[in-house]
Amino acid sequence: MAAYQTVVVGTDGSESSFAAVDRAASVAADSGAQLVVVCAYYPASKHDVEKAQDVLGDEAYQVVGSAPAEDTLISARDRATKAGARNVETVPVVGEPVEALRKTVSDRSADLLVVGNRGLNTLAGRILGSVPSEVARKSGVDVLIVHTT
Repeated sequence: MAAYQTVVVGTDGSESSFAAVDRAASVAADSGAQLVVVCAYYPASKHDVEKAQDVLGDEAYQVVGSAPAEDTLISARDRATKAGARNVETVPVVGEPVEALRKTVSDRSADLLVVGNRGLNTLAGRILGSVPSEVARKSGVDVLIVHTT
């Protein structure tokens, strides 16, 4: 089997997703592949973000405007570089995570998609679907679901 050429990984800024970034960086480093780190987001005003953070508390990392998505991607790029990835690109994508990942895989002709397992074993994930299960069904490329929770 040939080594991977382009690896895409998704992050939302959570520690769980950063664990997936670390694993993707390791795979990319071992393969000499390009690593593309994706963060899906919906633009939000500062007021909306602050209001959501008050309500969500520890889950507030999920509420980002364009600047927090950039901060998340910078942190992910730094982690990936530290983990050994040499060619790292970051891509902020406005929209829903599954479609953002699928679009990036297609646009970059990626041959591996890496995601964390967060939501995979929850009741809501089983009923409504989760990012890992949806991308595994819909991506059309190899998917590595990293045990991060």
